[in-house]
Amino acid sequence: MTDNATDTTPIAHASGTFDLGGDLPVHRLGYGTMQLTGPGVWGDPKDPEEAVRVLRRAVEMGVTFFDTADSYGPVVAEQLLRTALHPYADDLVIATKAGLTRSGPGDWRPVGRPEYLRQQAEMSLRNLGLERIDLFQLHRIDAQVPLEDQVGELKLLQDEGKIRHIGLSEVDIAEVEAASKVATIVSVQNLFNLTDRSAEPLLDYATENGIAFIPWFPLATGKLANAGGPLDALAVEHDASPSQLALAWLLRRSPVMLPIPGTSTVAHLEDNVRAASIELTDDEFAALSAAA
Repeated sequence: MTDNATDTTPIAHASGTFDLGGDLPVHRLGYGTMQLTGPGVWGDPKDPEEAVRVLRRAVEMGVTFFDTADSYGPVVAEQLLRTALHPYADDLVIATKAGLTRSGPGDWRPVGRPEYLRQQAEMSLRNLGLERIDLFQLHRIDAQVPLEDQVGELKLLQDEGKIRHIGLSEVDIAEVEAASKVATIVSVQNLFNLTDRSAEPLLDYATENGIAFIPWFPLATGKLANAGGPLDALAVEHDASPSQLALAWLLRRSPVMLPIPGTSTVAHLEDNVRAASIELTDDEFAALSAAA
C-alpha cells in the first residue's frame, strides 16, 4: 500500500472534504495532538523530535485539520504545532479548545468563566503563533457558569476577529440548540467510535444540520478486533489493520464526520492515515455496524 491515493495526490485527500462552517475546507481525516504530550497528558513528550516528525509527516500525507487544546500538556501540544508547522500552509486548519484546567497528570476540571476563556484564547493565539484561531471549542461546559455567558464570550472573541468559528465538546442536542441561540456552532466533539455510539443522536443531529462531528477516541475496537472477529476477518480481506477499518467505518458513517486519530510515532500515523483509501462495501459497513 503506498502513501498516495494516486501518483500525485497525498493519501489523506481520499477521505474527502468537509467545509467547516461552510467556508473552511478540510480533508476529513485529521490528526489529534493529545498523545504528543507526556503520561497523563501532562508535560513534554518522551521524544520531542519524533513529535515534530509526526506533525510534519501528517502534512506530507495530506492532513489539513489539526485538533489540539490549551490543556494538552498544558500548552505543550500547541507549542509543538508551532515548532513543527509554523508558518502554516494556507490550507492548514488549526482547531484548539479551552475550558478544562489541569492540576496534574490525568486531572481535568471545567472552568468556563468568561474572563478565563478570554485569557486562554489569547494564550492560544500566542502559543500557536496565530492572529486568528480557525476553530475555537469550548472544551467542557462549566455547570457553575451560565452557558450563554460561556458561549457569549466566544462570540465576543469572534466579533473581535480573534477566532473564526465556534465549536463545543461533550454536549447533547439540547446544549447545542441552547448555545446556537448565542452564536453559530459549526462543530461538536464527543466520544464516538465503532463500539461506543452513545453520541449517535447528536451525530444524526449534526449530519442533518451540516455541523462537523469530531469523534474523540475514534480507534476503540474492543473485542471486534480479536482473532476471528469481524474486524480481524475484514482486515485480512483488505490487507489493512483493524484500526484502519475502524476509521474507514467512521468516515463512511456520516459526511460530517472528521476523525482525529492521534499518535506519537510516525509509523502509527502512517497506518492511520492510510485508512483514507479504504472503501467499505455496503455489506461490510452493515456487518460492522451490526457487530458492535
